[in-house]
Parts: sequence; C-alpha cells; structure tokens
Amino acid sequence: MSVLHALKNSPLPGPPPTIICYEKQSEIGGLWNVTWRTGTDEFGLPVHSSQYRNLWSNGPKECLEYEDYTFEQHFGKPIPSFPPRIILKDYFCGRAKNDHAEQHCKFNTFVQYVTYNTCSSCFIVTSKNLITGLFSEDEFDYVVVANGHYSLPNVPTFPGIETFNGRILHSHDYRNASEFKNQHVLVVGGSYSAEDISLQLIKYDAASVTISYRTRGFGFKWPKNIDERPLITHIEDNTVHFKDGTKKNFDSIVLCTGYLNQYDFLDNSLALKTKNVLYPALYKGVVWMENTKLFYIGAQDQFYTFPMFDLQAQFVRDIIIGKLKVPSISEMKDDVALWIEQDKNAIDYDAKIDFQTKYMKNLCEEMKCEFNVDASEMFKEWERNKSENIVTYRDRVFTSMHTKNLSPKLQIPWWEAFDDSYKGFFENF
Repeated sequence: MSVLHALKNSPLPGPPPTIICYEKQSEIGGLWNVTWRTGTDEFGLPVHSSQYRNLWSNGPKECLEYEDYTFEQHFGKPIPSFPPRIILKDYFCGRAKNDHAEQHCKFNTFVQYVTYNTCSSCFIVTSKNLITGLFSEDEFDYVVVANGHYSLPNVPTFPGIETFNGRILHSHDYRNASEFKNQHVLVVGGSYSAEDISLQLIKYDAASVTISYRTRGFGFKWPKNIDERPLITHIEDNTVHFKDGTKKNFDSIVLCTGYLNQYDFLDNSLALKTKNVLYPALYKGVVWMENTKLFYIGAQDQFYTFPMFDLQAQFVRDIIIGKLKVPSISEMKDDVALWIEQDKNAIDYDAKIDFQTKYMKNLCEEMKCEFNVDASEMFKEWERNKSENIVTYRDRVFTSMHTKNLSPKLQIPWWEAFDDSYKGFFENF
C-alpha cells in the first residue's frame, strides 16, 4: 500500500501510468487479514497471515504512525499506545481507502511467475485469477516486490522430535491461546513472537511455559510459571532434554523460530536470496542491482515498519519518474558492502535501532527531503520498559511525533484486558 500511496500522491510527468497491485487475498490488509484456518486457504495456497486471536501491538503505535495520516486523524481522537490487532488493521486500511487503493488492486489474483524480456525491456507477469482459474500475462516497465516475509515458517528439527506425543506447531499456525489451557507448553525461540506468545499463553491459563533459546535468553522478569532454558538437545516421547542438563515433560511445543524470505514466483535471475537481516544485498535496501527496474519493499528485518515502507516507496517512485538516478553497478555494490558491514557490527538492540534510523535518514538525504519519523529514542524507551516489567510495558503511553499529543492510558491493564474487540477497546480509555 505504501507504493500505491507514493505513486498516487505525487505528480507524475506525462499520462497517468498503469499501476496494478496483484493481491491473492480478497481485500486489502496483508498479514492483518487474520484467518482462523491453518495450512492452506480455500484455494489450496499456503495461508498468508501469521497473526492470532487476542493479539495486541507489542510496540508503541507512535513508532509506526504515518506522517500524513495520523491515528488521531483516523479515529477522531488520541488512542492508547498499544492497541489490539483490529485497531491497527482499521488504521492501516483507512489510509488505503483514503487513497482509493482498491481501484488498482486485482484481488484474488495469484502471481505465478515474473520474468524479464530483454528484447522488449519489459517484465512479463503471469497471474492466476483464483475465482475463475484463468491465467493472464501482462507486461510492465517496472516491478515492485512487496509480498512480505513473515509467512513461510522456518521449521527446525531436533533429535527425537518424531517421538513427541503432543501437539507441535509453528507460530505461523498458532491462533488461540485458549487451546492450551492447563497445558505445559514449550516455546522455542528468542525473538518477539516467542516473547508475546509465551505471555499470552500464561495470560490465558496455560499451566506453565518454558522458553528454549538458541543463543541467549530474554532475561525478563517473567510472571510465575514462565521460565527459560537453553536449546533442546533431544526429545524422548513427551520429555524434552536441554543443554543445561535439565529435562521437563510438555503437552505442546510451539516453534517461534522465524520465517524465510520467499520469492519463488520470480525468475531465478530476479529473486533475492537473503536471511532476515537489517540490510539485504539491495542498493539502498530496495533496488535489485542486476536489473534496476526491479525493487523490493520491506525485504529487511524491521523496527520501523509503515514509515520505513513509505520512505522506500518514495525512493522507488523517484527512480521511476527520473528524479533520482541509479549509479553504476560497481558504485552500488560498494555502497551495499558498506551498509552490510555496519549491519554486522550492530550487535545489540540500541545499535540495531540506530542502524535502521541511519538507513532511513540516508534515504531522505538521497531524496533531499526532511526526516520526520525519527522514533529511535521511543524504540529504546520501549525496550527499557520491557526490561523493567515485561507484563506492564503495554500500559505505558507515548507522544505522537506528528500531533504532539500524549496518548491516553488504558483503564484496564493489558494483563487484565481480555476484550480485544473494537468496541471493547474504545470503552477501555
């Protein structure tokens, strides 16, 4: 949606361009379109969304607020800093509806293959209408890849895992904490989904949660019945053994082990191959160097989300309309190498936040525009709040960078808030 917004809200020379957004779902929303299905959807394709019931924002909404479309503008008043999923989706889709973005979307349309025709200097996009089953081929001068990378689960294995008698699932298929009531659950992972799902399981009455980490633990002051242990060594029936020599019996295992970037719809000559890093091998984080008419939005790991996507989309737009020139491939590779080296040296959260802030500032410098979405100190405060109390950090309030208004406080603490509906949220402040 950031790309459509950038193209639609900028004067383009000549006649209006043909802009088509291929969307395999039936409506705008991407990951925010939650389904309670797992595995495959009604068309036999892998379910896209990894979100779940009773999901609340795990970061301040002020860090992802659009500069030109604030939460206050959308809802008519300030709202708390950590809203539930349905509120964030409503906000995100609100700007898209403001843009009439759906006019450019081909819904229920699956992109089968994208290749580049060197003779015509055009991309050929082969797509399938999931309702009719019909295939189409279209030609484009430019292609922007913006399919996200939080849908293809990274699924590890452990010796003896096939002997486990309980339920094993990846967080991509996790939908409802209440399914694990009174269970002893093992959560494998060391990042945000492991953190959030562990808290939610206990909030909704799991008997206990043990978090198994690969490199380092969270170190939070967890509520009772949550503990941390190093990585699994092996599994025997329902008994899991850990590297510290301890063992414990579990009813279920939730693998919060991340996702893989997947671009199998692109010809191999166009497909980015990367891990989940802050700086993939793309010029300015977006331009495919082997063919500079191909762009990727949001291919990197993220602290900033919506504001970063907007800046990336504006950068892409400025290249398309000729406002920015792409340098030689050797210059691009040198620039990318410098950023990748800096990424490697960003070893803690503060350094990673500063790195992504610096990256976004650099995009603004290239476009000669003001950087008005610096949320670095807010992100760091959020990290400190979590370290102080992982249960209460969502009860904190932050100030909008754009309206300068402080958000109101929830009347019911997040730990005691079980109604994540639109109505329930607005009755709680």
